[in-house]
Amino acid sequence: MTTTGEDHAPARGGPWWWDRRRGAVLDVSLGAVSALECAAEGVPFARDAGVPLAVGVVFGLLAGSVLVVRRKWPIAVVLVTIAVTPAEMGVLMGVVGLYTLAASELPRRIIGSLAGMSLLGNLVVTFVRLGQDSTQKALQFGDWLLPFASVTMSLGATAPPLLLGLYVGQRRRLMESLRERADSLERELQLLAERAEERAEWARSEERTRIAREMHDVVAHRVSLMVVHAAALQAVARKDPEKAVRNAALVGDMGRQALTELREMLGVLRSGGEGARAERAAVPLAAVGVAAAAAASRAVEDGEASSEGPSLSELDELVGQSAAAGMVVDLSVEGEERPYAAEVESTAFRVVQEALTNVHKHAAGAKTYVRLAHRVSEIAMQVENEPPPEVSAESSARLPSGGNGLVGMKERVSALGGVFVSGPTDAGGFRVSAVIPAS
Repeated sequence: MTTTGEDHAPARGGPWWWDRRRGAVLDVSLGAVSALECAAEGVPFARDAGVPLAVGVVFGLLAGSVLVVRRKWPIAVVLVTIAVTPAEMGVLMGVVGLYTLAASELPRRIIGSLAGMSLLGNLVVTFVRLGQDSTQKALQFGDWLLPFASVTMSLGATAPPLLLGLYVGQRRRLMESLRERADSLERELQLLAERAEERAEWARSEERTRIAREMHDVVAHRVSLMVVHAAALQAVARKDPEKAVRNAALVGDMGRQALTELREMLGVLRSGGEGARAERAAVPLAAVGVAAAAAASRAVEDGEASSEGPSLSELDELVGQSAAAGMVVDLSVEGEERPYAAEVESTAFRVVQEALTNVHKHAAGAKTYVRLAHRVSEIAMQVENEPPPEVSAESSARLPSGGNGLVGMKERVSALGGVFVSGPTDAGGFRVSAVIPAS
C-alpha cells in the first residue's frame, strides 16, 4: 500500500529555504569549502593583479560563499562562477553550480545558455593560460595541440557536472511522476472499494427487501386463511361437526403449506449465506468490498433460481382456498394462456394472492372478482371486491395488518417495469390493478 501525496511531500524542517536540516548543513559546508578554496586562489590573483593580498582573500571568501544559496538561486551561483573564471578561482563552485543548475526545474534554454557561457569562459581562460605557460617555459606546441588541450580541459570542467545534473533532475522528475501516478491509483482503488461497498450494501438491501416480501406473502396469506377457518370452526363446532372437521383439515393443510414454503425459503437463505461466507474467507482483505457485492448479487440470483416461486397455474387452487374460507370469488380469464418468465408469473400470482389476503382482512365476506387478461405483450390482472357485508358474530375474525401489502405489490410490479394502481371504488369496495410486461 502506498502512502498519499501529502505523505510524500517533504517536511520543511530546515531553516529559510531548505526543506531539511541536512540540506542546509550540506550547502553551508560546501560554501565554506568553496570560500576557503577561493580565498587561497585569491592570493596569486592579488599578486598578478597588483592588489593587496587581503583584498584578494576577501574577494575569494565572498565569491566562494555564494555556493550556500545554490538551491535558492542557482543562476546567481553560475553567473558568479563565470565572473571569477578570469581570476582562475571557484573550481568547486563551478562544478557544483552547474550540477545544481542542470538538476533544477529551470527551462532548458536558460540552462543551455548559462552552460555555454561557462564553457566559453573556461575555454578562453584555459587557452590564454596555456599560451602564457608555453611562452614562459619555452614549450613548443603544434598548431592543433593548444586548441585541442583548451577544448578538452574546458569540456572536462563543464560537461560532467552538467550531464550529471540533467540525469539527476530527470530521474527526480520521473520519480515524482511515478509517485503521483501511484497516489492517483491508490485514490482510484479507494474509490472503487467505496463503490463496491455501496454496491454490496445495495445488494444486501435488495435481498432483505425480497426476503421480506416473500415472507409477507407466504405468512400473511396462509395465516389469514387459517384464522378465517379457525373462526368458522369455532362458530360451527357444536352445530355442524362434519363442517368443523373439514375446516380443521383445511387449517392443517394450510399450516403445512406455510411451513413447507417457509422451510424452502430458509433453506435458500442458509445455502446462500454459507456460500457468501466461504467466498469472503477465500479472498484477500483488499477485495472484501468487491467480493461482498458479488456474493450478495449471487445470493439474490441463486435465491431466485432455486426458488422460482408460484405460477399462474396455481391460481385456481388459490381462488379455491379463498372460496373454501367462505369468500365468494369470481375468476375470469381472457385471452390465450401461454407460459411467461418465472418472475412474471410469480409476481402476477403474488399480486392476486395479496389482494385476496387484503379482502380477508378488511372486507371479510365481500364478493370478489378476479380478472386475468393475457394480451400480446403484457399480462393484466385486477382484483376488485364489493363493499363488505355486516360482520356477524360467527364470522368475525380480527386480522392484524402491517400496511406493507400494497407497498410490496407495487415494488414487485415496478421492478419488472409494470404499472400498479390501487384504491377504493365508487361503490365502496376496493380495487387492485396491475399490468406487467410479458418479457
